[in-house]
Amino acid sequence: MPPPQPSTSPSGWRSSAARLLALAIGDPHQFPLDHRLFNSVSLLNTITNIGGLPSLWPLQNAGVLIALNLGTGLIFLGFYAVARFRGLYRPLYWPFVLTIAVFLFANMLFNAGSAGGAVWYLVPALIIATALAPRTRDALLAALLFGCAALGILLVEQRWPGWIRPYGSAPERLADVAGNMLFAQWFSAGLVWLLARTLNAERHRSEVLLLNVLPREIAAELKREGRVEPHHYDHATVLFTDFVGFTRIAESLTPAQLIARLDEAFQEFDRIVQTRGLEKIKTIGDAYLAVGGIPRENPTHALDCALAALELVRATERLRQRHEAAGEPAWSLRVGLHSGPLVAGVIGTEKFAYDVWGDTVNTASRLESSGIPGQINLSAATRQELAEYFECESRGRIEAKGKGELEMFLLRGLRPKFAEADGTPNARFWEGHRRRGQGRS
Repeated sequence: MPPPQPSTSPSGWRSSAARLLALAIGDPHQFPLDHRLFNSVSLLNTITNIGGLPSLWPLQNAGVLIALNLGTGLIFLGFYAVARFRGLYRPLYWPFVLTIAVFLFANMLFNAGSAGGAVWYLVPALIIATALAPRTRDALLAALLFGCAALGILLVEQRWPGWIRPYGSAPERLADVAGNMLFAQWFSAGLVWLLARTLNAERHRSEVLLLNVLPREIAAELKREGRVEPHHYDHATVLFTDFVGFTRIAESLTPAQLIARLDEAFQEFDRIVQTRGLEKIKTIGDAYLAVGGIPRENPTHALDCALAALELVRATERLRQRHEAAGEPAWSLRVGLHSGPLVAGVIGTEKFAYDVWGDTVNTASRLESSGIPGQINLSAATRQELAEYFECESRGRIEAKGKGELEMFLLRGLRPKFAEADGTPNARFWEGHRRRGQGRS
């Protein structure tokens, strides 16, 4: 078999380009946006100043211009090195902007003033200074600085024209102006493209992070209104889980092992909950809270929570058997389900959290703590919602902390007529699920 060849697919090229870009200007996961922008423009200035040296040889003032471009190119390289590899970039803003301004002013003096090609670089220079400005005041001062540089050249041309070094010939001036004008336009377009692409990527990352914290509808309301109104739901189902034996097992594991075990379980829980259309609310230590019927009201919330609960128990059992086979301690799962009214909303201003409140949530927690390892404990309200499709076994009235005696049931699974041979829902169940979702019996 021939050795594997490097990927030449578009996605492979994009991945390689992304790695090279991260190497050059910093990994987006480690460097903030303004830091990566500073790295980008300082590197671009280094490349353009030093890379453009060969184009200066034919000019009359080639020696001076080469020294000017090489010197400032090395300064920009120094800015880049300090920012990229030492992490220092905010204090470099004004030294960076002043270097650009002095370079352009000197370049215009030695390159035909306002009639030369160097004047075109005032536009991308202002774009750079504005994009990197840490504050509005800095952006305004930078705009004033480059405005003064342009007016200064015009003043020198009027009052001290001898300071301006003209071109050797008209063709030289035409070539320089045309070349610099085109390059300045392309350079400006490249800067704007870089800014737009970077900002779009940053916006996408922020959007993904926000949607990892808040439901899509809630995130949209928060962005649109700046706040989220608490919403009352007349009927929803709360799913609460807890690992049995967690404290004992946690004492036998290192912190890294414990986190890895929880992450392994909760990743599987997240997949199941998302598949069943539930809204994950949060994890609290080894407890997991999800709700059906929010943020979009949904008549099938109890059915969806029951299916998810059965899958959660099966998934935990698979993990338990695997760990025990490897001689490792393992836990089992208790689940509590309760249906009723609740309130959901966003709390906090710095770190947003979508949460639920009400007696329904508290009761689901008590049902979980009063449950049996490896079983799903239901309230009478949830059992009533599930009775048509699921088999439930009565436990009678059982004392629950802070709630008195509650009638409890164990969820045994789907009724045979609604289940495949392996216990999963069949077509008849999904037809009933669809009808209930449409509000029909």
